[in-house]
Amino acid sequence: MPVYLVTRLRLDAALYQPAPPRQFKQMGRPRKVGKRLATLKTLLGDATTVWQQVTMKRWYGGHDYSVEITSQTAVWYHTGLSPVPIRWVLVKDPQGKFEPQAFLCTDLDATPEQILRWFRQRWPLEVTFEEVRAHLGMETQRQWSDLAILRTTPALMGLFSLVTLIAHHLQPDLLVHQTAWHVKVLPTFSDALALVRRSLWHYRLFQTSTCASEMVKVPKTVLACWSDLLCYAA
Repeated sequence: MPVYLVTRLRLDAALYQPAPPRQFKQMGRPRKVGKRLATLKTLLGDATTVWQQVTMKRWYGGHDYSVEITSQTAVWYHTGLSPVPIRWVLVKDPQGKFEPQAFLCTDLDATPEQILRWFRQRWPLEVTFEEVRAHLGMETQRQWSDLAILRTTPALMGLFSLVTLIAHHLQPDLLVHQTAWHVKVLPTFSDALALVRRSLWHYRLFQTSTCASEMVKVPKTVLACWSDLLCYAA
């Protein structure tokens, strides 16, 4: 199965036409690229550039958004590197909410809309990585071995996903834990983690206890207080 690359492209990137066919008995080294094309930055200010207005479904923020695009195929080349045939897409915002941007795709048959949709799909991944860095400390692994770090990161992300799914299932019992130094309105991941711990401990330790009894070694109110303290301790 072929693998294609979709990424941003500099507006001043060096783009060329494909190398012309080599003539019979032509002397010299084969050319890598053909004539150099105008930069994308130049096309932005060119009055003859043809723009197409398209509406991108579920754009950033989850709303439909109209943008203007133009696209062509070219060869990207940098000295010392192999030439790469690409399809570039130049995007500008009629409303002026973001600066003109360019993207490239190594699949020459892909449509400009498909390339933008592919690039849009990276956003949930970036949000996920930012969240796990902020809440799970993925950049602070203390292992010395590279293999241990490679095991820890997927384990943390898997644990984060499991806790989130279980907490969503137990959502009616989710409480917002307040402290004297921090007041919050919505539950955080620590509340979700405490809820999952409480549920698992109750199932494992007290599944055979009777529900009618008011006393389980200690009064239920004291046991609940201890349980909450332990859930938020780690």
